[in-house]
Amino acid sequence: MVFSYNWLKDYVGRLPEPEKTAELLTMHSFEVGEVKKTGADYALDIDVLPNRGPDCFSHFGIAREIAAITNSKLRPINIKQAVDAKIQTKDFVTVEVKDKKACPRYTAKVVADVKVGPSPKWLKDRLRVCGLNSINNIVDIANYVMLETGQPLHAFDGQKLAGNRIVVRFARNREKIVTLDEQKFDLDSSVLVIADAEKPVAIAGIKGGKLPEIDKKTKVVVLEAANFDGRVIRQGSKKLNLKTDASLRFEHGLDPNLTEMAVIRTAQLIQKIAGGKIARGSVDIYPKKVYPKRVKLDQKYLTSLLGKKILPKEINNILKRLGFVVRGSLVTVPTFRQDIFLPEDLIEEVVRIYGYDKIPSVFPIVSLAPSRRNLDIFWENKTKDIMKEFGFTEAYNYSFVSQGSDSAIELENPMSQEHKYLRENLISNLKKNVKFNKNNFKDIRLFEIGKVFSRPAVEESRLAGINLLGSFYDIKGIVEGLLNKLGISDIKYIENGRQSASVEVGQEKIGVIGENYFELNFDKVKKLASEEVLYRPISRYPSAVRDLAILVPRQTKVVQVLNKINIAGGKLVRDVDLFDIYQGEELPQGKKNLAFHIVYQSETRTLKSKEVDEIHQKIIKTLEKESTWQVRK
Repeated sequence: MVFSYNWLKDYVGRLPEPEKTAELLTMHSFEVGEVKKTGADYALDIDVLPNRGPDCFSHFGIAREIAAITNSKLRPINIKQAVDAKIQTKDFVTVEVKDKKACPRYTAKVVADVKVGPSPKWLKDRLRVCGLNSINNIVDIANYVMLETGQPLHAFDGQKLAGNRIVVRFARNREKIVTLDEQKFDLDSSVLVIADAEKPVAIAGIKGGKLPEIDKKTKVVVLEAANFDGRVIRQGSKKLNLKTDASLRFEHGLDPNLTEMAVIRTAQLIQKIAGGKIARGSVDIYPKKVYPKRVKLDQKYLTSLLGKKILPKEINNILKRLGFVVRGSLVTVPTFRQDIFLPEDLIEEVVRIYGYDKIPSVFPIVSLAPSRRNLDIFWENKTKDIMKEFGFTEAYNYSFVSQGSDSAIELENPMSQEHKYLRENLISNLKKNVKFNKNNFKDIRLFEIGKVFSRPAVEESRLAGINLLGSFYDIKGIVEGLLNKLGISDIKYIENGRQSASVEVGQEKIGVIGENYFELNFDKVKKLASEEVLYRPISRYPSAVRDLAILVPRQTKVVQVLNKINIAGGKLVRDVDLFDIYQGEELPQGKKNLAFHIVYQSETRTLKSKEVDEIHQKIIKTLEKESTWQVRK
């Protein structure tokens, strides 16, 4: 926003040079761009923060800031007027406000017998510095007072208002208006308008209409200074795609107590420049008055917050220079400061004018202790990383399902029938995820960590995973790899039937695995997990692999065979992998074939073939001691 340096000089007793003024404002929470010489004046491009719009979108507001910063005298705006006692404003116009929330205050004043013509040079010059063109003396004065005080105004030709009425209302659907710059707009009920007895004559807070505009024949000027709800003006401006200097100010919020002073100032300047008689009184509709707020400011709190003691006398002086009234610890906030609500707001004002550069930088005196380690989060994050390394993607599902068992907890107020019960397991929702995605993806690997619930009041954390293309043994390998990486050993798999087994650690069951899925009690897993890793050096000596196939009854568990192989082979059996289970018709009834890779390796020497063969034969003999087992040769 552009400001005239000479204009600011009218209010500030000791205004520094233009460049110095720009520097001071920049040091005290404003940003000043270019300082440009314009004739005998300077144009200052000042970026006012949105929260300071209500009091600093005006020359007087910026002047008040400069006076406070430089501790200079602030000259008030002259609002003396000579009123003609023979005429009254109410004799020329009546005002009705239909929606007092959209228009909290509407002030109108009349100046009669005016002479419309060109503006004086000084007025044209000031408007030009601020980027406005001169129209005529009446319109120019209204714009001048807006730039001076921040309050937008509008001037109507009083003799063109139908019924001598002004009605503030929302537009009717399909109403139209032509604005001063000949633009045509279709209105609807979201746009607030100023109307006369018949039609809209202005778009409230945005732009005036063409019909009652001021021209050379105008004799009676009806001045409007209103306060509009910023949201209503923003809504109308967006609807019509029309932005103006007035709408900008209203959108940021204005002090409703500004209207009367602004309309008197405008009438005074019209009388001075265009002649005329100022009618006695005003039409002022202001049903819900806005009064100054009071905020308590504690000197000790200010010192503790800033880390520096500022003398109470200096604090009070700064606040008074900014227009606040200080009585003891209570500070009365003027209504034009709509950004002040809390003690911290006042403290910010004090330090802003005092100078941020005067507040010393010191190291914190409070020791910062690291937060206590949360093992639940640690193991959860570690598990997610491991599952990601295994090629799984994490899924997030609602804790609600459409069906449940007798022990399921039913919700009193479910979101829908699809979310009627609290889930009892994670795998059901993961299977739905797979079903939803399998038309688009071939290899789907999903896992989830979450809570499950059951009666009477059991809440348990679970980890579940599903691998669409995985077999029982793929899942077994994934679970074993996960548990090993979490530092868990002594893992056993107790088969419950074909392609299903319980997972046990020691004597405790921690979950189940199936054909392509697993689900573990994650609360138990976290308790068993350890960051300690058992170091086992890589052997420098080669390994030897022998395959072994054995025919066993179908009810025989794989772990039984594995245990006998490991016991018989002793330390030289490095690893045993089950790579095939076969249950074909050509096998004897009730039998299945298990095929294993047995890895032999020593940590101290290279094993000879004869030695490996002897150990392998020992394992075969041990297995064949079971009468129903037959090693296939």
